[in-house]
Amino acid sequence: MGIELELIVLLVVQTLGTSFFAIFEVETPGWRKALKWAIISGGTLGLYFVVGHWALLFIAFFGVLGGTGHVFYCRKHAIHPLHATPRRKYYELRGWTWLE
Repeated sequence: MGIELELIVLLVVQTLGTSFFAIFEVETPGWRKALKWAIISGGTLGLYFVVGHWALLFIAFFGVLGGTGHVFYCRKHAIHPLHATPRRKYYELRGWTWLE
């Protein structure tokens, strides 16, 4: 199997990621979300041509690194890392406007 494996994994990660975590990106501009996925996809596919299927570790490494950083950052600011509560505090931390 060639690059198809990387494409399938990227599709699954993007589909599940946007399905489960879209609630936390409500106010994020579309260009930032597109840039994030372009970096993830471009990095993985670019690495495929250099290291083959080991490029999948790019997704795993940054997923674990991002998840770990996320939990520590949320705990530091007293926000629940899975529910983003209290919501008002989460919005303030992200720099978004809280509408009542």
